[in-house]
Amino acid sequence: MTAPGNPNDRYGSDVLSGDWRSAGRVKPAQVPAERGLVLELADSGFVGALVRMQGRTVELEDRHGKVRVFPVGSAFLVDGAPVVLVPAAKQPQSATALRTASGSVAASTPQPARVARASRIFVEGRHDAELVEKVWGADLRGEGVVVEYLEGVDHLAEVLREFRPGAGRRVGVLVDHLVAGSKESRITQGLQGENVLIVGHPFIDVWQSVKPARLGIDAWPTIPRSVEWKHGICAAFGWPHDDQADIAAAWQRILSRVRSYQDLEPALLGRVEELIDFVTRD
Repeated sequence: MTAPGNPNDRYGSDVLSGDWRSAGRVKPAQVPAERGLVLELADSGFVGALVRMQGRTVELEDRHGKVRVFPVGSAFLVDGAPVVLVPAAKQPQSATALRTASGSVAASTPQPARVARASRIFVEGRHDAELVEKVWGADLRGEGVVVEYLEGVDHLAEVLREFRPGAGRRVGVLVDHLVAGSKESRITQGLQGENVLIVGHPFIDVWQSVKPARLGIDAWPTIPRSVEWKHGICAAFGWPHDDQADIAAAWQRILSRVRSYQDLEPALLGRVEELIDFVTRD
């Protein structure tokens, strides 16, 4: 008789002992149920951003703004990999106050309002200004920098003449779709100077600077040149786009998905930081 533990013992252990059914299986990763997390349902292919997790249910909002409720135990995927949702940890107040939305270190105690500088940052439109405010607002207020919008880059030369940039009165300008050969590149040519910095991003509109994943899509839709871009985007998403009120509502839906600089493309982040540095340089 072979002694227990002998490597030659073919029957010395119970082959059915232990969790033999799960042998070789990879356990899904546990993911905190944070607002805005983009999830896919493995069975139906439904994709939505997490609105909230309450009790044993999860609420997801699809790209059309419709909210659906699913059991917590549903087969969720993140980037194609199965996950198990767990409640998001509540961070202490002191930890959440360490960084602003732009990633800058926040002041540990409330600071008095700073008098606005003479220098300014100009952006093309209201949507650009709202996005800059949401991400960099705390930094700009701390530096005393005012952001104004031009209502189109076509008026830039006139605005600069009226503003009269000079020492201690710098102007930074953020331009949409500033690429070689574009209308914007022709308009801004020759307008830069010692106290004027014009930078731009490659996106047709600032909407595109929001990472597609934040909207539950792989990439922004391609819109034919014959179609007004924002109307085309709304049509592609199935959103109303009959008038400017519809366009404004669509932008607010997109803006609501932006939580911090991490939700924006680097091509925009670097340009805004460059402008802030320029207008706050002593």
